[in-house]
Amino acid sequence: MVPLYAAALAVKDGLRRIGVLRTQRLTWPVVSVGSLSAGGAGKTPVVIALAELLGARGWNVDVLTRGYGRSGRGVERVDPEADGAAARFGDEPVVIARRAGVPVWVGAERFAAGEAAEASGAMDAERGVHLLGVHLLDDGFQHRGLARTMDVVVVTEEDLDDALLPAGNLREPLAALRRADVVVLREEEQAGVVPQVRGLIRVGAVVWPIRRQISFRETAPVLFSDIPTYGHIAFSAIARPANFVRMLGEAGVGVLEVVTFPDHHAYTVGDMKKLIETCDLAIGNGFVTTEKDAVKLSPSMRAQLEAAGPLVIARVDSLFVDEADVVRELEARLS
Repeated sequence: MVPLYAAALAVKDGLRRIGVLRTQRLTWPVVSVGSLSAGGAGKTPVVIALAELLGARGWNVDVLTRGYGRSGRGVERVDPEADGAAARFGDEPVVIARRAGVPVWVGAERFAAGEAAEASGAMDAERGVHLLGVHLLDDGFQHRGLARTMDVVVVTEEDLDDALLPAGNLREPLAALRRADVVVLREEEQAGVVPQVRGLIRVGAVVWPIRRQISFRETAPVLFSDIPTYGHIAFSAIARPANFVRMLGEAGVGVLEVVTFPDHHAYTVGDMKKLIETCDLAIGNGFVTTEKDAVKLSPSMRAQLEAAGPLVIARVDSLFVDEADVVRELEARLS
């Protein structure tokens, strides 16, 4: 199956080169944030970090995203506080909208989403508000039908040892990094990853190291207990759950059991019963999960869990190690 997948990629590249597959261009510059892998690289915290950084520099930032698995249709602006927001818009778009506080537009056609965003920006201009607009294209490295000003690609150590789909988690071979303008690496992986990445990227491409930081909005009394029999049930529906569990351990969180679901899984009442049963059997004192998972829990689901123990939500931030370098590179390209 891997040779067939690789052949399909080659055919698409060939059609793009001869103009059969066309590229559309928006008025505002586009900064794509993507990865080689099908999930788990940590793109969402990077999108949020860039949105906050650009917003602080006076740019009118929005995010264009597909909204994977959403029930909504066409192009929509995300309302993160709407009932069933995660189901309608997608879990990651809701997290970005809540955290970054910028307009997030979802749609299978990212060009159409960008046009809607620019039309909204034009209304601001008519009201006398002068804004520099920039689109952040979430998960855009493989979405080559939309032209971009710069390609930012998040790469992990795990990616460098992975295989193409369906045997592995890679959507493109490592050689695709030749298209990248910027490669984002985790600070703790630099020593092992930088030498390999330098041999894959083109001259002029740069590397931005990030420092990942986990924090907790609501800390249960037993979250950091040293008593082995005290701890939480960690659950998630993300692409690489082992990374989440490892970060919890590094933060000193006591985890008794780990329950995982497929990436983007839509939670059910039955799932809540399973988690509560796991907590009872492990004599756990509560639950800990990710922001991406928390936005998919209905009020009744949260109430179910909280009746059995506190629900703690883990927030992961990506902090640029050298923010000044990032700002210089962004402004040089966007201006």
